[in-house]
Amino acid sequence: MAESAFREELIEETIKFHGHSCPGLALGIRAAELALAKLGRASDEEIVAVVETDMCGVDAVQFLTGCTFGKGNLIHLDYGKNAFTFYRRSDGKGIRIVTKSGTSRDRDDELSALGEKMLKEKLTPVEQERMEKGKAARIERIMDADLQDLFEVKPAQGPIPRKARILQSLVCEVCGEATMESRTRRFLDQTLCIPCFEAMEKRD
Repeated sequence: MAESAFREELIEETIKFHGHSCPGLALGIRAAELALAKLGRASDEEIVAVVETDMCGVDAVQFLTGCTFGKGNLIHLDYGKNAFTFYRRSDGKGIRIVTKSGTSRDRDDELSALGEKMLKEKLTPVEQERMEKGKAARIERIMDADLQDLFEVKPAQGPIPRKARILQSLVCEVCGEATMESRTRRFLDQTLCIPCFEAMEKRD
């Protein structure tokens, strides 16, 4: 079994950034590890990440690869898949990293049952301890696994996303708040932000 290439201090910093340690974050750490091994880490907007989930692992991708929403080189597609695509702008190289099913990251029956119970009612101290031990065991399996056992690497799909654009802001004529031009809507000869536009549509 091969442990993560990241030093322990960096993993701890990633956990601190996210707020807690969990199996989802561990998967993100390993996906970032694979992306960095294939494409390297570049400053600023050289590397672009397209994530198909909003799970905990995305925080690890942001922290470790430097791809962030604010810079426009982290793009979220709400597909509900544990899949991460990375592009390198300098040469156009890209890879899509997809989490394999049936691996050590999958939930065991007891942990799944405890998680479902926790959503409905409070766990007993014994159940809470069993859940924490189960999560810790899953994290350990993920962090110790060979990357090829966790992920399938495929060619990136589609062209490299364009760089973030700086656009003019327009004032919504209903709420008075400045809104990026590309996110405004026209309704009854008025310029509206999306929430005000949707509210006006519901009235009609």
